[in-house]
Amino acid sequence: MTVSTEQQAFEATARHGAPAARAMELCQTLAAGGQGAPELAALWLHVAAAHPDQLPQIYDASAEGWFGVRPKAPAIDARSAPLPIPADFWPQFWALASDPRTGQDAGEVTVRTAALAGSLGAAYRQRAAQMSLNYPGVKTAAAAGYPAKFTLEALARNPRGSLGAQFHDLIVDNGFDLEVLDRDALGLQDLPPPLDYLNVRILQCHDLWHILAGYETTVLHEVAISGFQMGQFGHPYSAMFLAVVLTKIAFEQPAGVKLMLDTILSAWTHGRESPPLLGLDWPSLWHLTTDDLRARIGLSAYHSPYPADLFEQLRAA
Repeated sequence: MTVSTEQQAFEATARHGAPAARAMELCQTLAAGGQGAPELAALWLHVAAAHPDQLPQIYDASAEGWFGVRPKAPAIDARSAPLPIPADFWPQFWALASDPRTGQDAGEVTVRTAALAGSLGAAYRQRAAQMSLNYPGVKTAAAAGYPAKFTLEALARNPRGSLGAQFHDLIVDNGFDLEVLDRDALGLQDLPPPLDYLNVRILQCHDLWHILAGYETTVLHEVAISGFQMGQFGHPYSAMFLAVVLTKIAFEQPAGVKLMLDTILSAWTHGRESPPLLGLDWPSLWHLTTDDLRARIGLSAYHSPYPADLFEQLRAA
């Protein structure tokens, strides 16, 4: 695969990174109509693939540069050297970022993005997991141990209008898997703590968070909820997915950069400013309505800057 001069510069930035102030500066420039999206995408890839310790600083700074205000959340700071990005990562990354089907087949993108993140190796996964413990509420949640499975039968016993009933209907009506992927087939129980907890919990909670946090199951809101998940606990898969998305837009559709930054950074801010959701005792809450549970825990629904079904509308037109 031939790598262009622009891609070589991108790779160098992704390997070495830059201070968070640079991400803020780039977002300020972009907000004013200037250039710099490929470099910003490279910084997002740096924290997704090499330096998860710096992820909250880079995204908080990006949000401040873009919106002019920093997320109202405690600073998350950890210091260690970035890990090397394996050479065989790059052909997979560019193949995914340049594939015209990326963004059209959610299942394929999920598998390929997970494989891309998996190619970084055990040292990266362990670093990302340890870093997640610095996010509010994660250490306490992970201490509860390997999560028990939810069941459709338990959800179906809840009254109409309740969170449990909504969750049940979302899964059944759309033919979704209750945990997105099979935890046993993936061998998640064999991962060291807190990786076992985090991987299972986000599979359990992804569609549940769609409902509770106010994200619809549309193309644009799948991008948005990745920002939310990352704001909650630095979700490594979401970090990789968003780095791929911004890279694709920056290189191929620069007119869409504003749309993506508005969406991703508003959802990141929503995740950072929302109460921690990982450790909620969901079975004891199924009977509540979504509005009642939001009021109980102090959660506001996501305010989308664009229609949730924007891409579906464009395709239909």
